[in-house]
Amino acid sequence: MEKAVLGISAFYHDSAATLVWNGRIIAAAQEERFTRKKNDESFPLNAIQYCLEEAGIDANDLECVVFYDKPFIKFERLLETYHAFAPKGLVSFINAMPVWLKDKLFMKSLIRKQLKAIGLTNKIPILFAEHHLSHAASAFYPSPFEEAAILTIDGVGEWATTTISHGKDNQITILKELHFPHSLGLLYSSFTSYCGFRVNSGEYKLMGLAPYGISGSDQVEKYKELILTQLIDLRPDGSLLLNMKYFSFATGLTMCNNRKWEELFGLKRRNEESEITRPYMDMALAIQEVTDEIVLKLANTAKQLTGCNNLVMAGGVALNCVSNGKIYESGLFDKMWIQPAAGDAGGSLGAALAVWYQYLDHQRIVDPTDSMQGSYLGPAYTDREILKLIHRYEITHTHFGNTDELAKHTASLINSGNVIGWFQGRMEFGPRALGNRSIIGDARNPEMQKKMNLKIKFRESFRPFAPAILEEDIGEFCAFTGTSPYMLLVIPVLSQRCRKLPANHQDGDMYSRLYFERSDVPAITHIDYSARVQTVSKSTNERFWAVISEFKKLTGYGIIINTSFNVRGEPIVCSPFDAFRCFMNTEIDYLVLNDFVFDKAQLMHLKTEFARNYQFSAD
Repeated sequence: MEKAVLGISAFYHDSAATLVWNGRIIAAAQEERFTRKKNDESFPLNAIQYCLEEAGIDANDLECVVFYDKPFIKFERLLETYHAFAPKGLVSFINAMPVWLKDKLFMKSLIRKQLKAIGLTNKIPILFAEHHLSHAASAFYPSPFEEAAILTIDGVGEWATTTISHGKDNQITILKELHFPHSLGLLYSSFTSYCGFRVNSGEYKLMGLAPYGISGSDQVEKYKELILTQLIDLRPDGSLLLNMKYFSFATGLTMCNNRKWEELFGLKRRNEESEITRPYMDMALAIQEVTDEIVLKLANTAKQLTGCNNLVMAGGVALNCVSNGKIYESGLFDKMWIQPAAGDAGGSLGAALAVWYQYLDHQRIVDPTDSMQGSYLGPAYTDREILKLIHRYEITHTHFGNTDELAKHTASLINSGNVIGWFQGRMEFGPRALGNRSIIGDARNPEMQKKMNLKIKFRESFRPFAPAILEEDIGEFCAFTGTSPYMLLVIPVLSQRCRKLPANHQDGDMYSRLYFERSDVPAITHIDYSARVQTVSKSTNERFWAVISEFKKLTGYGIIINTSFNVRGEPIVCSPFDAFRCFMNTEIDYLVLNDFVFDKAQLMHLKTEFARNYQFSAD
């Protein structure tokens, strides 16, 4: 019997573990889901234990453990960077070196020590994969393609910030690399920071804010010109050089030189939580449009270098659904596939697959759908575990013994204007909730976007929600004929569903523009008439599909809102208790845990206890 490979990502952000056995992805999870610490960077002990338990194996069944990047090369890059910019960066150097000299430089010993703490005491070989190879492997090997161009874009790995590779059969060949400090990911993160959002978590917010800018306006065009002439030197192949006098990330503790940016743009860095005014909206749109241009150029170069008609993508920038949508609309490739855990968490998956196929040279068997299993790779919980929660708090509930009846009941609740916490089966791997750890509601309800943002998610009101659409009905709502199971493409809503903007609409404030009913599914139609779509297949998630299908029978609409089951500053829920805690501390109306349904109106006596003892941590 073949042994398993355990992949690990850790110590930077989004630590995770993945177990691959005989080429099949058995389990994968992020550490944050267990520790409840957003973007947890600590060694993924809990995620590793889960993976081993899910597979039912121990240390003797492991072929090896593989880490998702190469610390020595990364350390070399740090030393060379500090030397190149000296005497700048002394404070950053002093802060960074103790951690490297104590732990990160001796990663193999550190990993072995951590594994020993959870009982993995035998001498399991520990390997290291290059960061961008890990990303490339996570994109290509689970894809439905025997051959594809591979595009990986992120902040930085060891030296690489962008790579173009060719995947064929069980081999990946890296063809072209862009090196640090010249990075599209770090450029985008610099604008994330300057617009008042947190790096490594606020990039989604910047992407969501961008459509509030006025495309083609003098201000947006001015910002774009400054970016393209002062901040970067963009080449026809999509490679770029950053003008480092404007950036601080190489040697400092901030992303950009705020004083120089203020002089360049005539706009101060926005403080977190302060009002978002029009200039920041325009700045967000400017960098998004520049990013779209760069990504499209890189995709074109990937097509030229590989001659492939299929494209796969990974790396943090591959989570920019708007840019992904531009590639789709360009028609450059016949087919695209994007790794749902495209960020560093997915590096654990890619590292394990890279070892399995490239290092151990196993034959690759291509799944015609993909081998991510819907990205439902995390833990599931039995009814017995839910009953423990019910008994502990004496929770009033209804139990459905029939899946069809549960789907009908849930669809009826949505149709009545309720917000549902939907918890089923195995937890998703990656940043998106895809129907197993989701909050769902009626996309037709014009009040739903406001309610979910302000009273449930406790997040900025401008942020859009995604639709979950029956796979067979996607053409009824969007200008799209393919599938998007992982919510990684932004696609225009069909024009016939949209309403014309009133005169002078663009002159209004954010909220008057935000709450205008721009389509017959206003809760998921963003301000630019787009939607970040998820197509739901009966074959991949029958229970979630059944709810939407029953909703369609009631309303004629095979579409609902799907957003992640969490609040701002918290990871997506993992366990039944996590879900019940979130339910009790928000204005979610009903909670569905497997076949159990909980009505908030019947549980108000528990609200005080949960508010007192199980409140959320501050963002």
